[in-house]
Amino acid sequence: MATLEETNAAHGEVNDSLRRRDFINVAAVSFAGVGAVAVALPLVTQMSPSADVLALASTEVDISKIAPGQAIKTSWRKQPVFVRNLTPAEIKAANAVDVGSLRDPQTLAERTKPGKENWLITLGVCTHLGCIPLGTGEGENKGPFGGYFCPCHGSAYDTAARIRQGPAPLNLQVPDYVFTSPTVVTIG
Repeated sequence: MATLEETNAAHGEVNDSLRRRDFINVAAVSFAGVGAVAVALPLVTQMSPSADVLALASTEVDISKIAPGQAIKTSWRKQPVFVRNLTPAEIKAANAVDVGSLRDPQTLAERTKPGKENWLITLGVCTHLGCIPLGTGEGENKGPFGGYFCPCHGSAYDTAARIRQGPAPLNLQVPDYVFTSPTVVTIG
């Protein structure tokens, strides 16, 4: 039979070996965790957008010099954007169209901001195959509906940039934008 001292000594050795084993396990898991973070951090960092992409995230457009009936072409995210100041006649013509007859039914009010119905801002990319429609420059073909005309395959858009004729399936896309002042629009 073992004496009380021998039993306590045996338990002490067992407790010491358990403590060492626990320490080694905790140290190994901690080392693996630090290694995983060291590997994952550069991978996550390289997926964030670069400075040149962040710079293109939004663009400001001065609309003070765009007269009613005129349009300009600007760039946002390396894509053309059309900014058009609609005349009262163009607004009336767009509102007179039966929305139910449109391939992609949207009213002019859905495509503009409240109180700024005369400002139509759309991406200048045809929804058929990505060509750039005509209609922003003076003397350019605006198509039979007075909006935009895609010379690639003949898609015609009305004054609200809604598809009216041709192979394009959708209206010209309206990007996110906000009027930051009466004469400045921030797109993006």
